[in-house]
Amino acid sequence: MERNGTPEPRRSIVVVAHNIRSAHNVGSLLRTGEFFGLDRVWVTGFSPYPTYADDPRDPRLRDLQTRRLAKAAAGAERTMPFDRHDDVQALLESLRADGYTVVGLELDPTAVPLTDYAPPERVALVLGDEVAGITPEIRDACDRLVEIRSHGRKDTLNVSVAAGIALHHLRVA
Repeated sequence: MERNGTPEPRRSIVVVAHNIRSAHNVGSLLRTGEFFGLDRVWVTGFSPYPTYADDPRDPRLRDLQTRRLAKAAAGAERTMPFDRHDDVQALLESLRADGYTVVGLELDPTAVPLTDYAPPERVALVLGDEVAGITPEIRDACDRLVEIRSHGRKDTLNVSVAAGIALHHLRVA
């Protein structure tokens, strides 16, 4: 995007997908991340992830997870940069040391509405388990918690849908 002929700085956004159960949700997240121009998706915990060079997983599990997430990723499993990290807390500290503000997307009494959040130039968005959300330990490791306010009877969204809403805000705010 340009303003007065000068390119505007592009916000650096990464996602940390911790303990996402569904390969379809991870695939959708990769596709959404590609759409919004994320710098990287990090998968931690038991989140499934696409095949990569020297992948240590059992080949049957690796191929099954890759096939399942590829259905939702629509090719983004090959184009969206991703990495796997064994220690989510160490990853969050590393991202923070690299200048990222660690922001958890979670329903929490301390969370601010996403629409009120003014993101900094480097944001690491943390997503949690589809059922339990972000664990209390990881919530404590976040610099800020944000939430998407419900306007209906349901108070939760699918994690990949919620991520899409949050990423849109983080990209355009």
